[in-house]
Amino acid sequence: MINLDRLMSIRIFGFIGNWSPFLIAFIIVASVVYFLITMKWYKDIPGGRKLTKLEFWMSITVILLFYITFGSPIDILSHILFTFHMVQMALGLLLIPPLLYFAIPDYLWAYMVKLPVLRFFHKIGQKPLLALILFCGAFSLYHIPTVMDTLKLNQSLHFMSLAILFLLATIAFWPVLNKVDPQEKHMNYLFKILYVFGIGGLLLPACGLIIFSETPMFKTYTESAAWLKSMELCVPVGVLDTLKDQNMISGPEYFSHMTPLSDQRTGGIIMKILQEVFFGFIIAYLFANWWKQESRDPDEITRESLERANERKKLEELYR
Repeated sequence: MINLDRLMSIRIFGFIGNWSPFLIAFIIVASVVYFLITMKWYKDIPGGRKLTKLEFWMSITVILLFYITFGSPIDILSHILFTFHMVQMALGLLLIPPLLYFAIPDYLWAYMVKLPVLRFFHKIGQKPLLALILFCGAFSLYHIPTVMDTLKLNQSLHFMSLAILFLLATIAFWPVLNKVDPQEKHMNYLFKILYVFGIGGLLLPACGLIIFSETPMFKTYTESAAWLKSMELCVPVGVLDTLKDQNMISGPEYFSHMTPLSDQRTGGIIMKILQEVFFGFIIAYLFANWWKQESRDPDEITRESLERANERKKLEELYR
């Protein structure tokens, strides 16, 4: 059982440790630039238009979720308890990346994937099997105990690994959610739905190993020295040294009555539950679009196909 009273005592780690003000500053700057592009400078981008209401509110949702996941107390809790680590993984890799496709307008996606720095990643996204294997493989590799413990003891490696996972997660959802690639390059809706099931299936071994392991797997959640070192990822060293000198903390057991094994299993179960919920919404969205497509009048389908072909031709000429 999680000790809520002691869990609330994470305030001892200070404002910087709990609320990540540097990330707040970065998000504010990035958000201002994004909204300037999509609400004022969009005329300078071929095919540009104002954000729709859905895109605007989805953008706000993504920004808030990103901060809640990586900047709020959830981040520091993810270093204290494995349960919160898996909550962070679920939100950061399985919820935010799909929402990006509903937040960022199609013309901006079309512009970005033509940039030399992103063209390579776009090509990966156009190969569904490769995108699927890269993301699920990276997720499984990250959760190998020796790999994860090593990454969590080095700030630069930890940041780069999370950035790579987030990028690969975004690419993994490209084949099913993007609205940029020509229709002939899209999988049909049946294969899109099977693809989403495929992501869940390939994530299952890593989660299963975590859930059914008979012993705690990660030193950074069980051994005091490794745990305190990993806390340097989000808490200023001076604050940690003061707390250690005063014997206020020694390990994650202070914040929870759960054993390390129970914490690990709870994290794995929560990850799978959240994955099923998030993927359920994606599959429902794909089913709805599939039904809508199959229910249309043949003349309407022909007209829309011609309109899409003309729009695609214009975009190709603009970016050529």
